[in-house]
Amino acid sequence: MKALFPHAATTHGVTVRVSVSYLPEQSEPARGRWFWAYHIRLENEGTQAVQLLTRHWVITDGRGARHSVEGEGVVGEQPLIEPGGSFDYVSGCPLSTPTGAMQGSYRMIAADGETFDADIPRFPLHAPAVTS
Repeated sequence: MKALFPHAATTHGVTVRVSVSYLPEQSEPARGRWFWAYHIRLENEGTQAVQLLTRHWVITDGRGARHSVEGEGVVGEQPLIEPGGSFDYVSGCPLSTPTGAMQGSYRMIAADGETFDADIPRFPLHAPAVTS
């Protein structure tokens, strides 16, 4: 699992795993645009169902500028994840620099009504060096 999802964090029995890929076909370095896809897998290793309510991302570009993104759910869903279950989704991130990083949290609610923030591990965004 580590090779497929090299970045992981566990909070209250919820493990967030991340894999990231640079997408050269959607990037335009000459115009100052680089694009990455990230694949998230949320795994419920706890004893009760949990639901993802909101997301909070902190995106840092190669110049150190930080941008915060908050919203309901992920990819239009607020998934309910049963014990032993998982939820996967893929999304993307454009940057105006060839490097950066992302991290954040998901606000979760457990079946017993407890809310908590599941950490999204920090992961790098690096475009490969282009040689001409």
